[in-house]
Amino acid sequence: MARGDRRVQGLARVAVVVRAGAAPLWWFGVLAAGVGVLPSGVTGRRIGVMAGAALFIIAALVVSYARRKRYTALARGAARAGKHDVLQDRAVSVRNWRRAHRWWVVLAFVLALGSSFAVPAAGGMLLAGAGAGLRLKAAWLGRRERADDVLLWIRVDWLDKRNGAPAGKPVKGYRSTGIAAGDATPGGARRSDVFA
Repeated sequence: MARGDRRVQGLARVAVVVRAGAAPLWWFGVLAAGVGVLPSGVTGRRIGVMAGAALFIIAALVVSYARRKRYTALARGAARAGKHDVLQDRAVSVRNWRRAHRWWVVLAFVLALGSSFAVPAAGGMLLAGAGAGLRLKAAWLGRRERADDVLLWIRVDWLDKRNGAPAGKPVKGYRSTGIAAGDATPGGARRSDVFA
C-alpha cells in the first residue's frame, strides 16, 4: 500500500485473523481424539495414539512455520495507518473468520472421527495440532510486534472470501499502528483492561 494513499479502509489485526481458527481446531481436535480413542480401529489404540502424537507435532510445526517469510516481508514494508482508517474490533474479526469456516471445521471434525475406526485418535490429534500451530504462529507475530513496537493490520478487503489468508496473494502490504491501538494485545489475545 502506498504511503500517499489516504483512502479510508477497514483494518483487521493480522494476528487476530491468524489466531481465530486456533481455538475451534484445538477443541474439536481434542474432542475427536477423546472420542476416537474408544474404538480399537484397524491399527489398535497404542499405534493410533503414537501416530496421532507424531501427526500433532508435524501439523503444529508445519502450520506454525508456513509462510513466515511472506509475513516478515509484509511486516517490514508496513505503512502507517491513517487517522481515518477504521480499526476492526477483535471480536468482529474472530466472528467473521469462524462463521466463514464453520462448515470446514465441522467437516474436519467428522473426518477426524471417521478416521478413528482405522487409526484411533490420530485424526483428532492432527486437527488439534493444526490449532496449536495457529496459536504458535500468532505468538510469533506477537513477539515481532513487541520487538518492533507496532501492531500489524491488514485491509479487510484483501482477506479472502472466507475472511482468512492474511498473507495471501491479494495482500499487497500491511498497515501499522502504535502498540496501544485496538482491543487486542500483540499476538491477538483479548486485552484484559479493554474496559478499564
